[in-house]
Amino acid sequence: MIKKENGQSLVEFALVLPVLLILIFGIVDFGRYFHAYLTVDHAGREAARAASIGTADAVSVAVQNGSGIGLTADQVSFTSSGGEATITIVYPITFLTPVIGSMVGSLTVEDTTIMRIE
Repeated sequence: MIKKENGQSLVEFALVLPVLLILIFGIVDFGRYFHAYLTVDHAGREAARAASIGTADAVSVAVQNGSGIGLTADQVSFTSSGGEATITIVYPITFLTPVIGSMVGSLTVEDTTIMRIE
């Protein structure tokens, strides 16, 4: 006699669904972190370039180039000493997935760019 297996696929799906969702949201969170890293790196380079040739305020250039991630002037610092312009950006990352956020904790993207003043 063959047993009925009507609910087997539903039970298997219920067991696999949480793992699948964590994987998908993990990919999304990694993509957001990578995007923030690239944006902060680009904003730091552009601000250091602006400071090295003296065309504009370096902090405002960094904020302008980091507008896609909501970069603020409080997260950007500019120093000039010894003929070098130094831009440091510290941007905190928050995760969308609470499970991954509790496992990893808080992360920050930090970028320091140094260029010679011309």
